[in-house]
Amino acid sequence: MPKPILRAMAATTFVALSSTAYAYDLPGLNLGSTSFYDGSPAPAGPGWYLEEYLTYSRASRFNDANGHKLALPRQDVEVVAPTTQIIYVGQPLANGAMPGFTLINTSLAHVDVDDGLDNAALSSRAGFGDVIVGPFLQLPTLSRADGSPLLAQRIEADIAVPVGAYDRKRSINPGSNFWSFNPYYAATYWFSPTWSTSGRFMYLWNGKNDAPAAGFGDVSSTQAGQALHANLTLQYAVSQQLSVGLNGYWLKQITDTKVDGDAVSGRREKVWAIGPGLVYAFNKENVLSVNAYFEQQAQNRTQGDKLVLNWLHQF
Repeated sequence: MPKPILRAMAATTFVALSSTAYAYDLPGLNLGSTSFYDGSPAPAGPGWYLEEYLTYSRASRFNDANGHKLALPRQDVEVVAPTTQIIYVGQPLANGAMPGFTLINTSLAHVDVDDGLDNAALSSRAGFGDVIVGPFLQLPTLSRADGSPLLAQRIEADIAVPVGAYDRKRSINPGSNFWSFNPYYAATYWFSPTWSTSGRFMYLWNGKNDAPAAGFGDVSSTQAGQALHANLTLQYAVSQQLSVGLNGYWLKQITDTKVDGDAVSGRREKVWAIGPGLVYAFNKENVLSVNAYFEQQAQNRTQGDKLVLNWLHQF
């Protein structure tokens, strides 16, 4: 039987918008934007790829440090965030590994925040976001004796360059106004030719923001804390083209945010989510993914639902 196209999915990376209301500190992150077969190499081999994402998220509650819903008349955040990603996969090295790089931009097409109060600090703006630059190395895929895949792996070092639109008078901006370093390790492991699991495990470090948002008051700088986050999936190959399964993500801030160089306790963010997803390969050059997420137990951030549509195309 020919090998399913979906055994070799795209080597992708993406930083999705994380709604930041009430001066929540972390920048936009890849929370569930990459999912099935995440550690696998690009499906059509070396070359140039274009990946387009559309993320729709709606949060129905603002949570405090204990995960309790804040007492507000209304709690609603709606965001539409398109993303364009360009990927280059180089020719294999002598050991079979493939180097490459990616460029990513996530912008805000629509943002609507409603807390039922006349709160100018919760104002927002749409526009061009920060640019992510990420060199990567796709490691050689390990195979079983019968030639079927066993383990695919990739490492990447993403750097967020703060060139996006930013206004310190607004709490939600397309740009973060600070540099971030967000390396990751991704892997896909096949239990059998049809059952597999994937994970992307990420670390986040943030630089200083020398023009912090108005919600921090009269301060000269802030620095969001470090964080760990991961995307996890369990997928089943229904056919050569179609796979379905469960996808989820997890985020935990591990150090305190700093204000004027001093750590501020009680602001660490945390959330996890789970939901269904599917990926369909029309051919090796065109792949469609759809993933839904339902967030749980958020702390110091919004909590809601998310839908991610993704189209991958090789030039």
